[in-house]
Amino acid sequence: MYPIDFFFRAAEQHPDRVALDGPDGQVTYSRLAADTRALAAALQDLDPAPQTRVAICAGNSARHILALLAVLASGKVWVPLNYRSTASEIGRILDATAPSIVIVDGVGAPLVQAGPARRIELEDDAAELALSALLARCAGREPARHPLPRDATQAIKFTGGTTGLPKGVMQPYHAWNAGIINQIISWGLTPDDRYVVSAPITHGTGTYLLPVLAQGGSHLLLDSVTPATITAAFRERGGTLSFMPPTLIYMIMAQPGVSRADFPRLRNLIYGGAPMPVEKIERARAFFGPVLGTTYGQTEAPQIVTVLRPADLEIPGNRASVGRVTHLTDVAIMAPDGALLPRGEIGEVVVQGDLVMTGYWRLPDKTAETVIDGWLHTGDTGLIDARGYLFLKDRLRDVIITGGFNIYPVDVENALSSHPAVYECSVFGLPDDKWGEAVHAAVQLQPGAHASDDELKAHVRALLGPVATPKQIHIHASLPRSSVGKVLKNAVRDAALKETP
Repeated sequence: MYPIDFFFRAAEQHPDRVALDGPDGQVTYSRLAADTRALAAALQDLDPAPQTRVAICAGNSARHILALLAVLASGKVWVPLNYRSTASEIGRILDATAPSIVIVDGVGAPLVQAGPARRIELEDDAAELALSALLARCAGREPARHPLPRDATQAIKFTGGTTGLPKGVMQPYHAWNAGIINQIISWGLTPDDRYVVSAPITHGTGTYLLPVLAQGGSHLLLDSVTPATITAAFRERGGTLSFMPPTLIYMIMAQPGVSRADFPRLRNLIYGGAPMPVEKIERARAFFGPVLGTTYGQTEAPQIVTVLRPADLEIPGNRASVGRVTHLTDVAIMAPDGALLPRGEIGEVVVQGDLVMTGYWRLPDKTAETVIDGWLHTGDTGLIDARGYLFLKDRLRDVIITGGFNIYPVDVENALSSHPAVYECSVFGLPDDKWGEAVHAAVQLQPGAHASDDELKAHVRALLGPVATPKQIHIHASLPRSSVGKVLKNAVRDAALKETP
């Protein structure tokens, strides 16, 4: 079974239900399925070979979703291009993957330079290869179905982490199938679900697209993504779930006059892309109700290695966890010598099973360093408790060794975030002549809030003691972020280096 089959089977079962609901109107399952088949046939006309790459650079829209579904249905490989990125970064991805077809809209077109790839325009009806013309030309056609194995590549997604050079992750069919099944089971998805599209389709939303469609649910598209439009989608359009970064959740909560009553049908508010400190989890639960949840994964094992459901968060001791392992996946803690550690001991988080990538695009040496004897080495440290809950500490490279003590930045970040004046923070180590490394923190305060360096240090010292207390706190009006909202640890670290004598 291919990932696209989840959608086609749902379209047979729910032909008249609304699949996409957005600014340009509603699209039923039967219409979306017919257009998907037609565009997939058009893609095969342009390039008959299976497993060639098709890149898409577009904003969140019904046409973008149609294009993505058609790529999957054509037996080709999806290469997502983030329209919030730069032309140079997109050019680097295109050079690396050499797609035969590039699909763009008005947002993505200026970022994609002319090249050998055939170019499909989603919005420009006068273009040589316009979406509207391709749909008309291939209406009623079925794309060829290629006999591809379960480890065939479905997507090449470039890592968008806060450190290191991005790499092209080859996600196989079996990883997508496992993700779809686990999303459906974990969140109890039904035909009544209405997913509010608040994160880019190229990133977090992409992993919820097929699970929601597989169950006959709807995706609610917005004309712009702001706290106000997201809130309106929940209040006025019946939104039931969404995935978004913590910073967007904080912005929604900060809106004047907005309360739990504005989210009458919300039952799963899933945060990811960055950790949420325990104090912020408790505030979000108080604001939205018992609907908060999260997952843990990486591009190399997408989205849902573990899941922490709203019911799990009823237990206060679980709120620093990222949940328990999902189906078709194993997670363990490994020592530096490769031995698997018992419950309760800290080591590297390793993953094996259907979610794991087949490797990095054209980087066999890097693949061999990352997947060893079937185990994906995540680079994260953590422990699994006696009940099977995974507690993350930090990236291996981010652990701060100060005066012989291991300090995990996430512990200090949790302590800082519990101060009422702190909006968000990032903790890191800098070289120190006396201690080897010294703990530093970059902090963004709540709007209108004030807190001194000494006050924040005293707050951490009272919770964690002197060793973990930052030697210096760097206040930012706004912390630097990636295009998907993650705080850029390298950027705040570099800025702190310039400020430190």
